[in-house]
Amino acid sequence: MTIRHALLALLSEGPRYGLQLRQEFEARTGEVWPLNVGQVYTTLQRLERDGLVESDGGDDDGPQKGFKITDEGRAELAAWLRTPPDLSSPPRDELVIKVLVAVELPGVDVHEVVQTHRRYLVQLMQEWTRLKEYAADRDLGFGLAVDAELFRLDAVVRWLDAADGRIKRASLEDRDLPRAPLPKTPRKVVLRP
Repeated sequence: MTIRHALLALLSEGPRYGLQLRQEFEARTGEVWPLNVGQVYTTLQRLERDGLVESDGGDDDGPQKGFKITDEGRAELAAWLRTPPDLSSPPRDELVIKVLVAVELPGVDVHEVVQTHRRYLVQLMQEWTRLKEYAADRDLGFGLAVDAELFRLDAVVRWLDAADGRIKRASLEDRDLPRAPLPKTPRKVVLRP
């Protein structure tokens, strides 16, 4: 998620101070992604430099400096909301890299590596499900964030299952198993008249 555009979205509702933006960002995202107030002010400075927000004119960058969105900022926000993110390349994923590297390492039980991570992810899914049952009906943003995380974790677990199956099939094909001798083909009999 881009903090830059999330702050523009909050400012589109009216002027805010940096601390207010941080608090509202966390509230809107179900407090799933904590935001450092320093990151808020750094982002606001860049937005102001780019002409997407204006400050109330104070030289002080402290908590009492107010910001509002400009017309250019509204246009940027509208474009961002309607532009799909670039998902054409897979993201660099530590778990995928770990499995790909483990496949080629001698002496590594890749099945155990996969199952260790699978167990951990299932445990995480159970924890997120408990959170969902507790608070999702009370907070729409949190409920949506929890749903997204559960779907993401489920997809990773399904990938691990598919990877484990593919690795097992590949190891069976690569094994040097004794093979039954091929049946001898009968000699061709040529009949002569």
